[in-house]
Formats: sequence, C-alpha cells, structure tokens
Amino acid sequence: MAAWLDAAEVPHVVVREPGGTPLGEVIRDLVLKRTDLDVGPASELLMMLAARAALVRDVVGPALEAGKLVLADRFALSTLAYQAYGRGLDPARVHPALDIATGGLRPDLYVVLDLPLREAAERRHRGRGRPDRFESEGEAFRHKVRDAYLALAQDEPGVELLDAQGTPEEVHARICGLLAARLPAFVPAASGGPGRRERDDG
Repeated sequence: MAAWLDAAEVPHVVVREPGGTPLGEVIRDLVLKRTDLDVGPASELLMMLAARAALVRDVVGPALEAGKLVLADRFALSTLAYQAYGRGLDPARVHPALDIATGGLRPDLYVVLDLPLREAAERRHRGRGRPDRFESEGEAFRHKVRDAYLALAQDEPGVELLDAQGTPEEVHARICGLLAARLPAFVPAASGGPGRRERDDG
C-alpha cells in the first residue's frame, strides 16, 4: 500500500503497532518477543496503550497536522479484538482506556482482512521465523479474535471487512478499490491504477 501511495504521490506515513517510537519498540519487544515473561491480560493491555499513546503523540498527530495520510498496521480495533475479547477483558472498561491513549483520535477507515483460520495458519508458517506471543496462542484464542473482528466489523463505525483470500495482487487490488471509494480526497481512483492520480481541479 505504501508503494502504491508513493507512486500516486500521496503524502503519507506508515506506522506499526505496537512500535513506531523508541518507547513503542521497547514495548513491542516485551509484548511480542519475550514469551518467557508471564504477562497477564491487564498488563498486556496497558503496555499496548502506552505504546499507542506515544505513537499518537510523536508520529500520528504531527503527520495529520501536516495533512498526511497515516497508514497504520493495527490500531484501537485490534486492542478490542485481542485484549478485550481475546483475553476476556470487559470491553466497556477498555473503551475509555483507548480514548485516553488516542486522545479521542479515530481512523477514517479500518480495513479488516478476513481469512479462514486454516489458510491463515498456512500463510503464517510459510517464510516465518519464531512465532510471537499471539501466534503461539492456541486455536481457541485465534477463533475468539477472528469472531471478535467479524463482530466489530458489524458494530463499530468506519470498519470494512474484505476477503483476504487469493494472491497478494488480488487482495491489494481490493484494498486499493476500497480506499479510493471511501477516501477519494486522499487516494487515487482505483481505475487509475498505481502511479496515476485522478485530479479534480474544479
């Protein structure tokens, strides 16, 4: 997606969660890689939110103020799916904490890429190294997270569910078409393809 936006000359920044700042990268290492640590659900939630608060303050906020599109690999919706529904925390208590971490900032669009669990597992095992904390969880946890995403796509505003089956090129084309339709002021029309940006000078 970043290459597509580059080709279309769309000013943007790319961020990942947790991470994207010095503090966020330290938290990422603790949460994902330190599988030897016993991290309970509440601690996991608070570390994720600390990383997000730093990212919003140091990267996302300044980028938006500069008029740039922010392409994020995960944001608050993932916290609801993983830490609330996946870990069994009360969503009603997680929502206010999310607002503190983001300062009330909400994405214009969430894109949830849906894939059958078996195919997702096959992709995960191809070309991957040691699994992280979440990838090491059992099948029951993955079912809870997927079910949560499907429910959130129905209930939360600004969430679009896309089929992630097919080749990378096919999935990429679906995402490009969705972004062009939903955010026409920021991204080129899907019919223009990468490298061409439809302009309206009127």
